[in-house]
Amino acid sequence: MAKIITQKDIDKHPCFNKDAKSLYARVHLPVAPKCNIQCNYCNRKYDCVNESRPGVTSGVLTPAKAVTYLKELSKIMDNISVIGIAGPGDPFANPEETINTLKEINNEFPEKVFCLSTNGLGLKPYIEEIASLGVTHVTITINAVDPEISAKIYRWVRFDKKVYRGVEGAALLLEKQLECIPLLKQHNIVVKINSIIIPGVNDRHIPQVARVCKELGADIMNCIPLIPTEDTPFAGVERPDSSTVLRVRELSKDFLPMMAHCARCRADAAGLLAQDLTEAYTILQRVQNEDNSDYIDRPYVAVATNEGLLVNQHLGEAISVNIYNKSPKGYQYVERRDMPKRGSGDSRWLEVAKLLKDCRAMLVSGVGENPKAIITSCGTRVVEMTGLIDEGLEGIYENKPIRSIAKPDAFRCGSGCKGNAQGCA
Repeated sequence: MAKIITQKDIDKHPCFNKDAKSLYARVHLPVAPKCNIQCNYCNRKYDCVNESRPGVTSGVLTPAKAVTYLKELSKIMDNISVIGIAGPGDPFANPEETINTLKEINNEFPEKVFCLSTNGLGLKPYIEEIASLGVTHVTITINAVDPEISAKIYRWVRFDKKVYRGVEGAALLLEKQLECIPLLKQHNIVVKINSIIIPGVNDRHIPQVARVCKELGADIMNCIPLIPTEDTPFAGVERPDSSTVLRVRELSKDFLPMMAHCARCRADAAGLLAQDLTEAYTILQRVQNEDNSDYIDRPYVAVATNEGLLVNQHLGEAISVNIYNKSPKGYQYVERRDMPKRGSGDSRWLEVAKLLKDCRAMLVSGVGENPKAIITSCGTRVVEMTGLIDEGLEGIYENKPIRSIAKPDAFRCGSGCKGNAQGCA
């Protein structure tokens, strides 16, 4: 049975009530690392604490650790009213993690307001279930209702294990987004539409987005100025000026009420709107790295190595990994395991996680942010280092600093990698 939303719930949500932003805190749980679309303005980073924008987080949590994190936060924050999931990828590109997190927090914090932020592509099959788990607010990012315009905004869309591009991908995404709005309303869920204002692309089209979404039942809209981000196709697009933003919002509010106090929150935001609690990042990383019984029960460590002496292979380049164990006689080689074939996108990293389900850690010379987040979320710690294998093994098994850590640019999954939704190739 869906949670009955009350005016009190709405009044305590800082994103939906401007007066609440200085009174009530929100917490975003970074439990969803994978994404099923690639926006031309998005560059997800998982370890930058100095940026405040969607897609950025200082760590990724499992559902169980998300609960631990909330309990720790509650000790220093007594005004948490809203718990949300907004990435750093998309909640429904990670449905199992998202649903399990909702179940866990619904049991522990039933009095809180639950919300989700999604691109809407994979949302439809889970609407009834998220309503039953107490979700009362859903935000869908819809940047255009014309596939010709959307095709300029999205590099690719992945649905049912197939990648779509151009107008075909944009049309598929739009279809899935729009059909979710009335279904959410049938379950008494408040629907907010986010639209990114991209000058020269959709800035004159957004009022049409507002009109269409209003007709389908959306409640409120948030028109957000583009943040030109390094290493994206829109890096060189000029940030919309205040007059452009004002024009878009004024024309759009003829159809939907405007939310104009958005803080463009990180995927691990915690605290008052636009006043994140810096201690939260430290707590998140500590909880993420804490040992638990599942970790301790994993006896092995995987190593990406060329010759069996040094940690000197990037994860994306490794065709196999060596498995090691600790014994009374020291660290011993156990076996070699072949890595899954390349070219299957995020599915490859899930297969790697399954391959290493008995490994507490993996030592690599370099790794991309997305595969690192996916494998880590499945319980295998990914450590970037160069140097002797024994030094890395000692660091893992003895919980010591790995002094040979060095992330030279040559080994980084770098800014030049644009990605094609097929995994490293």
